[in-house]
Amino acid sequence: MLERVAYKGLTFDDVLLEPGYSEVMPSDVDLSSRLTRNIALHVPIVSSPMDTVTESEMAISMAQLGGIGIIHKNMSIEQQAMEVDRVKRSEHGVIVDPVTLPPETTVGEASRIMDERNIGGVPITVDGKLVGILTRRDLRFLESRDRPVAEVMTKDKLITAQENTSLEDAERILLENRVEKLLLVDDQYQLRGLITIKDIDKNVQFPQASKDHRGRLRVGAAVGVHDLDRVTQLIEKGVDVLVVDSAHGHSKNVIETIQAIKKEFEIDVIAGNVATAEGTKALADAGADGIKVGIGPGSICTTRIISGVGVPQLTAIANAARALEGSGVPVIADGGIRYSGDMTKALAAGAWSVMIGGLLAGVDESPGEMILYQGRSFKRYRGMGSMGAMVKGSSERYRQSKVDSKDSSKLVPEGVEGRVPYKGGLQPLLYQLTGGLRSGMGYVGVNTIQDMRTKARFIEISAASVRENHPHDIAITQEAPNYSVEHSSDSHG
Repeated sequence: MLERVAYKGLTFDDVLLEPGYSEVMPSDVDLSSRLTRNIALHVPIVSSPMDTVTESEMAISMAQLGGIGIIHKNMSIEQQAMEVDRVKRSEHGVIVDPVTLPPETTVGEASRIMDERNIGGVPITVDGKLVGILTRRDLRFLESRDRPVAEVMTKDKLITAQENTSLEDAERILLENRVEKLLLVDDQYQLRGLITIKDIDKNVQFPQASKDHRGRLRVGAAVGVHDLDRVTQLIEKGVDVLVVDSAHGHSKNVIETIQAIKKEFEIDVIAGNVATAEGTKALADAGADGIKVGIGPGSICTTRIISGVGVPQLTAIANAARALEGSGVPVIADGGIRYSGDMTKALAAGAWSVMIGGLLAGVDESPGEMILYQGRSFKRYRGMGSMGAMVKGSSERYRQSKVDSKDSSKLVPEGVEGRVPYKGGLQPLLYQLTGGLRSGMGYVGVNTIQDMRTKARFIEISAASVRENHPHDIAITQEAPNYSVEHSSDSHG
């Protein structure tokens, strides 16, 4: 048996990074990195495609703050496509395809669409020609919902500009006329776009936002194997990257799915999960533009215990990074991140970004329900391999058949359900996580993620060192915003 022991595996608590000579201040560190071959990030953090972590609200905030969110697939194709659409329409430079309505639409229907799309106004057109605009102000005091919008819309003295108007000129026109929406038209008064003061303000408020070439926030979405119907609808809504999401990425079905997507569509594909050099290379050879690494490191994942299979996360990251050297395909470290220092170690081991679940599950933007327990606030968090998530639809991720709740005994879960402490908003949490990463890079003496990946040196430590790493010989009376003994790790589990 001993001759079949391939190597020793290490994870985050097994090592520390060696400090080096530094001229780098944490505030001067450049955190920009790459998610895939073709997608860059200002902040190397990705929210996990889990049904208690990432839907449109989380994805919007992640992109505004420089990272990206991956919408989970534990919902219908139509629902997931709508979540992607909400992100893509939430913030723009110029909205080149705004939602429009004909003048005969009822006020009730228009109001429903505005609520559904989370928009404050809709241009009214006839055969593409602008005839008016309907805003929430027009609807505020209306009692009848059956009236056509033609009777209540603003149609006189519309504030318009030519379709090639710059954002700077648009801002001046909006401020001069004290309106919030500028309609862009051509010489025939055909509607060509829309610019809002809200989007201009957000450009100032979130200068590092992850945006596509049209100024829309970036968003990813998870898909299953051979699910090309889902892929098609997500691409139609403008998704930036697809994540072929499987608990075991080094498999025939995942490889065939990557090949099918890359053959039919021009879109970046992330695939996973893998934990070996062989698995990583197989996915890259199939055409994957990013590789997701991690078999069972998460707090809510029981894969290693139930199946006996896995690779300690730091070693898995190093395996993958070594296999991809020179290929241009980035590694995404998925799972096991409990503290900002774990992010630093993951990047030093060769990852270009980290995917986080549990640390984000407790924020306002996550879809998990709020729970009050013993006077404290928590949010629900579960692994995608938990019984509840598998019954809802994620069982195929673990290569098991779909069943309803009555047949749940036929499932073999690889995750658990629980609760995580409520943390408030996402922005202060990401500030602490990136602050810890900046500090770590400053200690090592590097100011870019690329240098961190290649120049940092690890020290293997003892169990006594792990105890020494944490606060000791003290009763903590005031919890820090970036440290808690209750911190749970994350991953799909």
